[in-house]
Amino acid sequence: MRRVFVVLVGVLTCSVLAAGQQRVAAEFPMWAWGVTTPPPAPGAAPAAPAGGGGRGGGGGRGGAAAAPDTMIYTLPGSPLKIMRNQIANGGFSPADWYPQDHPAMPPIVADGRMEGNVTACSLCHMPNGKGRPENAPVAGLPVDYFIQTMMDFRNDNRKSSDPRKGNANRMIAIAKAMTEQEIRQAAEYFGSMPWTQWIRVVETNTVPQTRIQGGMFLSLGNNMTEPIGNRIIEMPEDTERTEVYRDPRSGFIAYAPMGSIARGQALVTTGGNGRTVACATCHGADLRGMGPVPGIAGRSPSYLVRQMHDMQTGNRKGSWTELMKPVVEDLTAEDLVAIAAYTASRPMPPGPPVQR
Repeated sequence: MRRVFVVLVGVLTCSVLAAGQQRVAAEFPMWAWGVTTPPPAPGAAPAAPAGGGGRGGGGGRGGAAAAPDTMIYTLPGSPLKIMRNQIANGGFSPADWYPQDHPAMPPIVADGRMEGNVTACSLCHMPNGKGRPENAPVAGLPVDYFIQTMMDFRNDNRKSSDPRKGNANRMIAIAKAMTEQEIRQAAEYFGSMPWTQWIRVVETNTVPQTRIQGGMFLSLGNNMTEPIGNRIIEMPEDTERTEVYRDPRSGFIAYAPMGSIARGQALVTTGGNGRTVACATCHGADLRGMGPVPGIAGRSPSYLVRQMHDMQTGNRKGSWTELMKPVVEDLTAEDLVAIAAYTASRPMPPGPPVQR
């Protein structure tokens, strides 16, 4: 009888775990990945790449080759005068529009390394480390945390819940190709710059109609709207400055559902009556980080939700993740939206001028 009981308990436990996994999968936040369909089921045929493929978005189009763009591009306050093909330098390193806004970049951040196909860190994460919705905001991260994150990529402890996410897969390859010295140089560079205001959160019932390119929402510019639903739509304040110029002074707007900031505040500051743990416990009273723990205030809601969901599904592992598992395991898709809306809305010190 005891053996039968143990077997039954084992079967029930597996069923409960499977149900939990199905609950998370059913709530896959497509908006955070910038996709319109959920990821393929395990073992299914490979699907087309999801948002975030390529190297930081804003690449070329398919079809016949376009005539070279010989127009000279400039931005206010920048010393650069360059042609379009120099803005991303063949998809390997970015134009540095405002060198006065950041410390001198080490070679791995500014130029990458052709040997090993290591793309410049600043191409995707920008010279100021603020990144874009489809990748990570790395400015102001504690050096030890940054290094541990890269080691997690290198050791296959960090993967995306959506295997179609090309830049996550690319980050794994880059981490494995970088030397420990290069990783430390990047960590110290981005860690030397404090995080400043980059995102403006607006609560609304409707959002501009958008298209998705490279994992990021871009306005159609047709003055039409659609219901926001249970999503945060994070998009450039100025599409041309972000996508064409890759302007590191042009920030983002995050549209969030009405009431989500208040709901998020309750979860973040009190734990929501046991649903989770108050974030200030580890991330500091102002959510700007504490010791080796990173700040989460004022950062990309899309990125934050991807990370919490990856932790729920077990696709993100590592020493820091073990501490986060009990924090995220009971959060619903609605909770994730609320937490991300609140944390992104937290006021930050002003940085260099942001173009509105």
